[in-house]
Amino acid sequence: MKLKGLNALITGGSQGLGKAIAEHFLAEGANVVLCARNEKELNTTRSELSTNFPSQKILSKACDVSNEPQVNELIAFALRELGSIDALVLNAGVYGPMGPTESVDLNEWRRAIDINLFGVLLPCRALIPHFKKAGRGKIVVLSGGGATNPLPNISSYAASKAAVVRLMETLAEELRPHHVDVNAIAPGALATRLVDEVLAAGPDKVGAAFFEKNKQWKEKGATPLELGAKLAVYLASAESNGITGKLISAQWDPWAKLAEHRDELAKSDIYCLRRIVPEDRGKKWNDQ
Repeated sequence: MKLKGLNALITGGSQGLGKAIAEHFLAEGANVVLCARNEKELNTTRSELSTNFPSQKILSKACDVSNEPQVNELIAFALRELGSIDALVLNAGVYGPMGPTESVDLNEWRRAIDINLFGVLLPCRALIPHFKKAGRGKIVVLSGGGATNPLPNISSYAASKAAVVRLMETLAEELRPHHVDVNAIAPGALATRLVDEVLAAGPDKVGAAFFEKNKQWKEKGATPLELGAKLAVYLASAESNGITGKLISAQWDPWAKLAEHRDELAKSDIYCLRRIVPEDRGKKWNDQ
């Protein structure tokens, strides 16, 4: 078992990818603390997982990850109940308002930033002192397509996910001396509640092309949840020690073999967000 005896905290763990990650962590021997805003869904998920994995500790606590006092209470609860936390998986997120940027509700736009960006920052801030004291730790951030590509009509999501990846890269450098690895996952197109939200919004708000993509994902299937969950297990395990500051695609990157390229990754900007200059595309504009 890759995570035997390890303790993990998973945000947004009551459904979708967060629940799948919890299942895979438990299957690999971890104990888990789950959080989500919906306490009823959270209790249902905890009950189901406890039935399927009776030998492990499975705890839950309702929490709004954008609320600092609630996050601090969550971290205190997890440390009190489990004694330590070895891995923090930051999965909670929302699409936010959909439609042309100039017309969407600004309060909803800010709320999405609060959940997607501060919902990563606040748990990290609360748990980093514990990781530093332990001299080790794993932080896994769930990113999305908005981090690497424009997402017209879903601007808050796109902006927050790009910010999350740069925050991940920055924390990776800050925590490298403390042997805390910080990475992000691009899980691929998932047929979760977010697809339903896009379909409910309609093509006029999200754009015809993006609406059609989501319709196809809903009808024909999208990226399996287990790909992102398995990558989360890998990044929380000792097998990935020393791999840090990377945005890794669950669907397209050869992540199961990344340990073979550990030294190369440490010295390169592979799997990072970077500015592309003309020379990167074979252009020599400075000579013209």
